[in-house]
Amino acid sequence: MKLYLDTSSPETVLRLDDREYRWESGRSLARDLLRYIHDRLIENGKDWRDITEIHFFAGPGSFTGLRIGATVVNTLAEQLGVPLYNQRGEKLALVMPEYGRPANITPPRK
Repeated sequence: MKLYLDTSSPETVLRLDDREYRWESGRSLARDLLRYIHDRLIENGKDWRDITEIHFFAGPGSFTGLRIGATVVNTLAEQLGVPLYNQRGEKLALVMPEYGRPANITPPRK
């Protein structure tokens, strides 16, 4: 089963083969993403081991959303031993977020 994940905006997009799911994840992405993916797998009569490849939309988009999504897909691909691809179809050992601009880091107050 092919898994596709896009966490670049507050609406997370998950595809399992040809089935697409949209979830208004908002601020619960880090806490609930793995459970959300697993629940959709179960709905399809599948489990983690049924994933054969992972595709990830690496950006541009939300800094935090992309970091969370990249961490999840990198971990899943490594633990399941499946290939990992970015949105251009490039097979990668690790997918890195593409933010589209430099991070807006404010200077320390002290």
